[in-house]
Amino acid sequence: EEESSGINAEYGGWLKDIGIGEVNDGVYNGSWGGNGKIIESISPINEQPIAQVREGTLADYENVVSASVEASKQWRMTPAPVRGEVIRQVGEQLRSKLEPLGKLVSLEMGKILPEGIGEVQEAVDIADYATGLSRMLNGKVIPSERPGHMMLEQWHPLGVIGVITAFNFPVAPYFWNFTIASVCGNACFWKGAPSTPLSHIACTRLVAEVLEANNLPGGLSGLVTGGTDIGEAIVDDRRVNLVSFTGSCEVGKKVGTKVQSRMGKMILELGGNNAITVMEDADIGMLVPAVCFASFGTAGQRCTTTRRLICHSSLIGEVVPRLAKAYGQINIGDPLVKGNLCGPLHTTAAVESYRAAIEEAKSLGGKIEVGGNVLHGRYVEPTIITGLPHDCDLVKRETFAPILYVLPHNSFEEAVSINNEVAQGLSSSIFTKNTEYIFRWVGPEGADSGIANVNIPTNGAEIGGAFGGEKETGGGRESGSDAWKQYCRRATCTVNYSKSLPLAQGIDFS
Repeated sequence: EEESSGINAEYGGWLKDIGIGEVNDGVYNGSWGGNGKIIESISPINEQPIAQVREGTLADYENVVSASVEASKQWRMTPAPVRGEVIRQVGEQLRSKLEPLGKLVSLEMGKILPEGIGEVQEAVDIADYATGLSRMLNGKVIPSERPGHMMLEQWHPLGVIGVITAFNFPVAPYFWNFTIASVCGNACFWKGAPSTPLSHIACTRLVAEVLEANNLPGGLSGLVTGGTDIGEAIVDDRRVNLVSFTGSCEVGKKVGTKVQSRMGKMILELGGNNAITVMEDADIGMLVPAVCFASFGTAGQRCTTTRRLICHSSLIGEVVPRLAKAYGQINIGDPLVKGNLCGPLHTTAAVESYRAAIEEAKSLGGKIEVGGNVLHGRYVEPTIITGLPHDCDLVKRETFAPILYVLPHNSFEEAVSINNEVAQGLSSSIFTKNTEYIFRWVGPEGADSGIANVNIPTNGAEIGGAFGGEKETGGGRESGSDAWKQYCRRATCTVNYSKSLPLAQGIDFS
C-alpha cells in the first residue's frame, strides 16, 4: 500500500527529507526535467518499487552537455581556492544528510546500512580533501639551459568531465571525480547506473542547492539518467574531454577503444579478481575477520571483493574450518536491519550468475565447504569452495557474488605467480609478519595490482591514496595522491625575459 505521495509507505517520510518524491525528474542542467520514459527504482531488499524516475532523452543529454560546456568557461577562470570553498559547502551538505542518504544507498543498492552510510561518508571525506587540494595544485619551476629564460610547468582544466558510475557504489565514485575535477576547474556531469537513479538524484539535489546559493551555473554538476544510449553518446562526444567510466572489463574495453578513437582522455575503473595471500606465519586471528569482510561484505559486489584466498598449504586445514564457522554465523537478510552483515544481490541476473558458478564449480570437482544455496528473492549464501585448480577458467573469471575460492601454495614465489595470473590487477593483500615477504610483495617482483596491501583486506580503500588498478582493470586512478592531474592538461611554458634570442641545444640559426 502506498501513501498519497506515491512513495512506498514504509520509506516515504525520510525519502522526502532528501528530496525524493513520487515521480522524480532525472535530468539536471541548472533546472530539473526529463523527457524520457518513466521507470521504477526497485529495491533488491524486497523487489518492491521505491519511487519513479523520469529518464532523460538524447535531447536532454544535449542540453546537459551544452550547459556544462558553458559553465566550464566561467569556472576555469575562478580562483582555485574559491572553487575549493564551493566544494567545502558541498561536503557540508552531504554531511547534513549523511544518514538518510546512506539509508537510500542501502535501500536502492542493497548493501548493509553501515556500508551505505560509510559510502556517503567517503563522499564527505573526498570533499574535505578536495577543499585542501584547491590550495595545492602546484606546478613547477624548471631550470632553463638558456640565459635570461625561465621554464614553468602549469596544470589547466580540461573542460568537461563525463562521469559514468556503476550500481555497486551509487554515490562515492561520482564525488571522487566531481570534487577533484571541480577544484581543478572543470565542469562535470553524471550518468549513473539505471538501477540506482534515486541515489544520483538525491545527491545532485544537494549539490544543486550549493551551486544556486553561490549563483553558479547548474552545468557545473549536471545529471542525466538513462540507459546505454546516453552512455554511448557520452563516449562518442568530442565535447566531453575526459570520460570516467566505472563498470565491467568487457564494457570498459569498448569505452576505452571509442574514447581513444576520438583522442579523448579516459579514466577506467573496471573489474577485479582480487586475492588475499596467506603465508605460513600469518596471524589467523586477524586473517579470518579480514577475509569475511573482504569476501562477503556488500554481498561480494565490490570491485575490490576478495574472490581468491591463496593459502599456504600448511594452514589450509586450520583456516578453512575457521572461515566456514564464521560464515555459518552470518546474519543474511534486510540490510536496513541492524545485525545483518550480508544483504541481497542487486539483480536477478546476479543471482543466476551465482547459481551458475556454483554448479560449474561442482562439475569441475570443487567442494562446497559452506554455503552454495540461493535462499529467497535475491539473497544467497556466501560460499567457500576448495579443490579447484588455481588456473581454471572459473577461478580466473570474476563472478560478482560472494564466492571465495581457496587455493593452496607452498612458497612466496608460487603465491605471487597465482596472484598475478588473472587478467585483472586491482587489489591484492598478503598476511605475513616476515619483513622480507612484505617488501618483496610491495616491490617490483610482487603483486602486479594497483593496490598492494599487507595485513589488511583487499577492500576498504582510503580516499588519500590513488584508487585504481592495472591490466584489464583499466589503469585509471581516482581520489587521492596526484590523481587530480588526470583532470588537467599540462602546459610547459618558457619565458624569455632577456633581450637576446639564444636557441636550445646551442643551435646557431643566424
